[in-house]
Amino acid sequence: MSDAPANHSDADQIARQAWFGHEAELSRSDFFDKGVVALKAGVLAGWTRTRGVRSRSIVPAVTRAGKAFESISDEEIIECARVAGYEARGADPAALRHAAPLFALVREVAFRKLGMRHYPVQLRGGYVMMRGQMVEMQTGEGKTLTATLAAGAMALAGRPVHVVTVNDYLAARDAEQMTPVYEGLGLTVGLVAEGMSPEDRKRAYSADVTYCTNKELAFDFLKDRIDPSAGNGHLTRRVRAIYGDNRQKSGAIGGMMRGLAFALIDEADSILIDEARTPLILSGEGPALFDPEILRKAEQLTWRLAHHDFRIIGKERRIELTASGRKRLDAAKVDGLLANRAAREELVVKALSARHLFLRDEQYLVRDGKVEIIDEYTGRVMSDRFWVDGLHQMIEQKEGLEPSKGRITLARTTYQRFFRRYDRIAGMSGTIREVAPELWRTYGVAVATIPSNRKVKRKIKPARIFVADSEKWSAIAAEAKRLNNKSVPVLIGTRTVAASKRASDALGAAELRHNVLSAEHFAEEAEVISRAGLAGQVTIATNMAGRGADIGLDPESRATGGLHVIMSEPHDSTRIDRQLAGRAGRQGDPGQFQPFLALDDPLLAQYDATWLSRTARWIWPLRSWLARYAFHRAQARAETLHMQMRRDLHKQDEVLSDAMSFSGEPD
Repeated sequence: MSDAPANHSDADQIARQAWFGHEAELSRSDFFDKGVVALKAGVLAGWTRTRGVRSRSIVPAVTRAGKAFESISDEEIIECARVAGYEARGADPAALRHAAPLFALVREVAFRKLGMRHYPVQLRGGYVMMRGQMVEMQTGEGKTLTATLAAGAMALAGRPVHVVTVNDYLAARDAEQMTPVYEGLGLTVGLVAEGMSPEDRKRAYSADVTYCTNKELAFDFLKDRIDPSAGNGHLTRRVRAIYGDNRQKSGAIGGMMRGLAFALIDEADSILIDEARTPLILSGEGPALFDPEILRKAEQLTWRLAHHDFRIIGKERRIELTASGRKRLDAAKVDGLLANRAAREELVVKALSARHLFLRDEQYLVRDGKVEIIDEYTGRVMSDRFWVDGLHQMIEQKEGLEPSKGRITLARTTYQRFFRRYDRIAGMSGTIREVAPELWRTYGVAVATIPSNRKVKRKIKPARIFVADSEKWSAIAAEAKRLNNKSVPVLIGTRTVAASKRASDALGAAELRHNVLSAEHFAEEAEVISRAGLAGQVTIATNMAGRGADIGLDPESRATGGLHVIMSEPHDSTRIDRQLAGRAGRQGDPGQFQPFLALDDPLLAQYDATWLSRTARWIWPLRSWLARYAFHRAQARAETLHMQMRRDLHKQDEVLSDAMSFSGEPD
């Protein structure tokens, strides 16, 4: 290695300034370019195993480089890390000649501080991410430790690193567990969590490696966008790029973030795909869009309508009035805003949507006199989120609550647009290969699959099919009790909070003690899910609750066959079903997974598969095959619809950006 500058602080300051305010330019592609990208995505995105195989070169290179660090002191490790990082700053840190010594240093420090040395498959996963790709690794393969390779190496190369995960618990846990590794390399670590002040956030973002959630990160970006002292507008960045900017040295910059260089995204499919269907809107309190009395009268109008006066389009989650419904509303005697036909129909449709599409304990909770939105993919409460255009107030009206204040939009973006602003993004997940083409088209990143370190012993049992939902829950309770009598730990996965309550009632009727983990109890989720693998434990959890938390087995449960996972309802996405199955048989442990499905599941009705379920009821020799096909068809339709929703949102955001761009270029 060559020598780095003797003045460490000056070199570090120069490196930090180099990335201050950095954002990748967002370019608009023409029709031909989009066609080429789509073709590449269709042909090349599926080569996930090939990319995984190509990552093997990092293993012998790290092994060779690591021999030089085994016998030196901790102080010498820090000096070697500084020199290796300096050499990588003027080039691509992912080049093998730079990545190998950087990885070897991270591996050596992890062994000294945590007693854990990265396995070859973890080295391969880290190298895939270092190159700006997504990696699929089996559940339980140690992705938290794997992340330190790419995050530590990029931070040593002088790039601000954001390690992004899905909730505050995981961000705090991972930051606390991995801080000794980063500090052993001479790096600093920051944590951004809900409730922190702007000053604390700025300190956290100034660290070499910052752990945060996707929502906190994106909304801090938007807050910087509307902060005049941050100097992060498009025109300001252009001027600074031409003439330079010395404000960082003087401390005159008021923004929280110092640049979008490298984002390493945990549970990447959840963040980049599942949560990318809705825009990120930074709002503030403002005047209510509609007077509460108007909302009350609009709700009263809905009771005049019969079932044939409106149509529920389940798969698109919207309601439209029929001709008879419009005629019935026209005959109503109303005044004020409701006398306007367009406004009257809009408000009545909102009231119908609040009643039929937004259901308590499924789309929202009522807690402390407030409506709190439930994220349908994570099962978590989003207490700081609000539905817009009067819908939130209409749901409050339905629940008999005091209407909240109105909201005005201050800034907005989408995950598709936000993460494309990074110089390089990477990520990891246990269930991401299915969306490889969309990730390529939208974010320009490829996916690589890395094999597990140990052979997977998980057993997948055939699905059990029931005609009615009540039969299914009775069977689940009976199966859970049978397994519990043998001290087998049981995890029952549900789709919604309401289903978790239904499962709890069924187990209670069977006099079976159990724990419930859902959006209502997310504060204790890590403790509950960590005990799910102990002998005799029965746990009910929404499909996404506890994602990322470890489920360990004790000797008794391992001897009885490991964790038995029961899927009580399929999710819209097959990836989330696969993630639930991955909770059994982790890290080479034994485990089993079995779906329990009912032919009256709402998923089938929502996505036009009811005729298949009706056929399956009567043709009992083909019932199992027809039911599996019906659920497969419904999930395929749901995933296609959701992908189209993400595309439409992305297009809409680009149009809005063009329309609102003062400089004539998208911001």
